[in-house]
Order: sequence, then C-alpha cells, then structure tokens
Amino acid sequence: MTGPGPTSEELRDALAEAASWVSGYLETVSERPVLAQVEPGEIAARLPRIAPDGGEPLESIMADIDALILPGITHWNHPAFFAYFGITGSGPGIVGELIASALNVNAMLWRTSPAATELEQRTLAWVLDLLGLPAGWFGEITDTASTSTMYGLACAREAAGLDIRTRGMAGRADLPPLRAYASAEAHSSVDKACITLGIGLDGLTKIATDGDLRMRPDLLAEAVEADLAAGVRPLAVVATVGTTSTTSIDPVPEIADICARHGLWLHVDAAYGGAAGLVEATRPLLAGCERADSLVFNPHKWLFTPVDCSLLYTSRPDVLREVFALVPFYLTTDESDVLNLMDYGLALGRRFRALKLWMVIRAYGRDGLAELVSGHIALAQRLAEAVAAEPGWELMASVPLSTVCFRSHPDGVDDEPELERLNAALVDRINHSGTALVSHTKVNGRFAIRIAIGNAASRWEHVERTWDALRAS
Repeated sequence: MTGPGPTSEELRDALAEAASWVSGYLETVSERPVLAQVEPGEIAARLPRIAPDGGEPLESIMADIDALILPGITHWNHPAFFAYFGITGSGPGIVGELIASALNVNAMLWRTSPAATELEQRTLAWVLDLLGLPAGWFGEITDTASTSTMYGLACAREAAGLDIRTRGMAGRADLPPLRAYASAEAHSSVDKACITLGIGLDGLTKIATDGDLRMRPDLLAEAVEADLAAGVRPLAVVATVGTTSTTSIDPVPEIADICARHGLWLHVDAAYGGAAGLVEATRPLLAGCERADSLVFNPHKWLFTPVDCSLLYTSRPDVLREVFALVPFYLTTDESDVLNLMDYGLALGRRFRALKLWMVIRAYGRDGLAELVSGHIALAQRLAEAVAAEPGWELMASVPLSTVCFRSHPDGVDDEPELERLNAALVDRINHSGTALVSHTKVNGRFAIRIAIGNAASRWEHVERTWDALRAS
C-alpha cells in the first residue's frame, strides 16, 4: 500500500507531460500576448477559497495550468518582452532548475552536499574569467541584486571598524552619522540596503550625473570632503555599470580613486551591465571594476539563466565572513579546511542555484554567450538609429548596451506634461495590445519609452514590429 500523493508511475507520466509542455510552451510563446490579459482579482476568483481535502491527480492539476494559470501570466520568455530588463529562462537553465528541485539539497554546509558548494565555487570562477574580472575574487550566489548589494554595504559597515556586529547601533553616543554614496541614477536596492542596515535614507547621498547620466566624480569628492568636515563617517560608494533607467556607466576608475584616497568600500552594481564583459568590444566598459571591494552580477538578467541567480563577488571575503559567520552547536562539523557558505550570508537555507548556471554556460559556451549579448547590443543600436532618423521622434539617452530610451515628440508639441501624456498613452496601448511589453522611465525628468533587449529569442523582426506598432499608435 502506498501513502498519500502520486505513485512513481504517475510521477513519471506527469514529468513526461511537463517536459512536453515546457518544450511546447517555449516553441509557441511568441504567439501569445506578452502582457497578461486579465483584470485584478480575476485569477483569484477562479481558484477555490480553501485547499482540497483529498489529493487530486497530477493530470488534472496539469490541465489547470493551461486553464487557470496561463491566462494570468505575463510572458517574460516572449521575444517581444522588452520591459524592465528582458530576460531568458533558457532550456539548459530550465533543465538545471528541474534537477536541482529533484535533488532538493540545502547547500548551507560543505557536508550537506559537497557538489553544491564546489560546483558553485568553480562556476563562479568561470564567470570571472568570462567577464575579465580578477581570478582571485571570492564569489557566492544569492537570490537577487538587492540582497547582494545589501551584503556589500554590510561589509562596508563592518570594515569601518565600528563594532556594530557586537554592540549594534542603537543608543551609541560614540557612533557618528554614517554615509553611503551612489549616483542619482542608482537602483532603489541601494536605498533599501541603507534602510535595512540602519544607515537610513538620510545616510544615502545621491550624487548628480553628467550629460550621459553618469555619476560625477568631482561632486562625489566634494560630498565626501564635506561630510568628513561635518563629522559624518563616509562608508561606501556604489558605482553602477548599467543603470536601471538608461544603462549608463559610472566612471568607475575615477570613483575608485576617491574610494582609495578616503578608505571607502567600493561596491559595483553590474547586475545588468556586467554581461558587457563577455564581448571584446564592450569589455572596456567594465574598466575599474577590478578595483572593487564587492561587485554584483545577475546571470538571470543577461546570461540566460532562470530567476533567481545573483552573483556576489568580493576581494575581501574575510570581511564578508566576519559580518555573517555564526555557527550554532548543531551545525558544527568535523571537517577542516572546507567552505561552509552559510558563513557568508544571511540565509541558512541555500538552494542549489549553481547547477542551472553551470548548465547554461556549458550549453552555450563562451562564444555562444558573447554572440547573444553582442547581438542584443546590435539590435539596440539599430533601433536607436531608426528612432534618430524618424521625424517626430527623439532619443532620450545614449545607448551603451542593449536598452533604448526614446519618445514621440511631434513638431509643435513642446509642453512636457502633454508629451508625457502622449507617450504614456503609447506605452499603455502597445502593452495592452499584447504585441509587446515595453516599460517607461524618466530621463532628466522627462517621460521616456524604454525598450530593453535581452531575450535569447529576440530578433530584429520583434524589435521592428514593436517600433512599427508604436509609430502607428
């Protein structure tokens, strides 16, 4: 007699059906509307309010994927998904995710699955080589760049020698106000990290940018000097390689000089732009990153790996370990000279994320990955040229990578609120048509349409169809 749940035979049949479903979905996803075509609450209304008392056949549950779930899915794997940062849950990565789920290991200690720890370390070393970053850096996988950036700033706080690990921050008359610095274009995860770490939003100074939306080193230097004179303790600078709105590249070498001069931690947010290191022509955009104390790169953004997979690197792993290492008795082991990854982060439970990344890198290879990234950059340049040549349209920012910011600007229409309404309506119409999904941002305070190309299946036909639809709206 078997217990509750599916039998081995039923599981095998369901897995075969799921494999067929995944393959079919990836083949036909381009035929679906990109944005989910449902109203708020519509999916919830179709679902029972309480769980079933008895188990249901996997066959029935699989059928409900199509009937109940797919109508409420926005298809991030669609080749015309150009919103936020276009991503790819590639076939090799999907297979790796499936196997990791079946193994269901917790990679907290080396002994809890040696392969998980050792594969993670070797795979992250591969990525350093692929991107042209220092081979000696320590790396680990977290869930998202928000976590990785928070870890980087936690290291900055620890490296300052303020004994916050033991004494905390509350009620300390000896603790001066702390300060971190980032570009005005930096990702909101920097703000959240400052909130989480007790630095606070008032402890984060946003440095103005130049005409290319890059942090101005001269203003950074002035801000640091002013804080020192006022008795504020500078901790860290976050430089961004590929900002969220326009993918601008902060001048990391000059920022690194300022950090070195004042003993500040340099964290580089290359969550998106790090992929530029794969391509010989764009690798110089990562200049100065080799001087970082910590750096984040997200393979789930532009390295064709299913979410979630964020890589945190540091040249000072001793500081990262000092922040987080805490070993209760029940987790002590007899092994010596092994790496226990639980000592390098907040999470005790650690998924086997390295497996899918390892499979993606092996399946595409260095050359295949570089070809995809360079192809996306070429598509963005082609779109930028088309926009610049089209009467009544204008580029809103330079295009260093694969994201294009632009807007409709008809002759005689110069009122900014009116232009915002016009372009917002264009975004709304194309998104709700299902043709494509684009996002919006503000560039120097002005509304812009934003197309980010990053899906492995995206071709010029998908970009051109989106551009044509915008012009026809």
